[in-house]
Amino acid sequence: MQTKMESSTVVLYPDPTIGHLVSMVELGKLIHTHHPSLSIIILIIPTPDSTTSKYINTVSTTTPSITFHHLPTNVVPPDFSSNHLDRAFGVPELYNPFVHHTLITISEKSTIKGVILDFFTNAAFQVFKNLHLPTYYFHTGGASLLSVFLNIPAIQTINDSNAYFDVPGKETCLPNTF
Repeated sequence: MQTKMESSTVVLYPDPTIGHLVSMVELGKLIHTHHPSLSIIILIIPTPDSTTSKYINTVSTTTPSITFHHLPTNVVPPDFSSNHLDRAFGVPELYNPFVHHTLITISEKSTIKGVILDFFTNAAFQVFKNLHLPTYYFHTGGASLLSVFLNIPAIQTINDSNAYFDVPGKETCLPNTF
């Protein structure tokens, strides 16, 4: 019988869209190649996308070292913003209670060595911080795009659509140009 200390896990938490999921799975494969004793668990926000489901089924069959944990379906409130950015960042935040519960359950069976977030699942950072888990970000885009993403909260506070905003690492841009 394995004890908690004999098992170590890395938890990956991607955005549920296929491009982000594939990149995170490839990262999981790479981690496992270099550290075969680690378990890799990927948290999945439910999506109606059949491509995502087919991909997960294929990876589950061909790569048993990676386990997918499907979070329960969560109802998006009817008054939730229809703005693309609000939804992209806000929907994962609705899953924080499920993520917290899942991490507690995982930690009862294994030592979580680290958590790797996708940029769009950033809302869970506070959950990981509160559980004192080492947390890292995985971003497959360029550094200038990452800089813009990291500054979105500040950019969204600008009310003048003609104002210029200096994003570190990126040329000066208008707040509504991305």
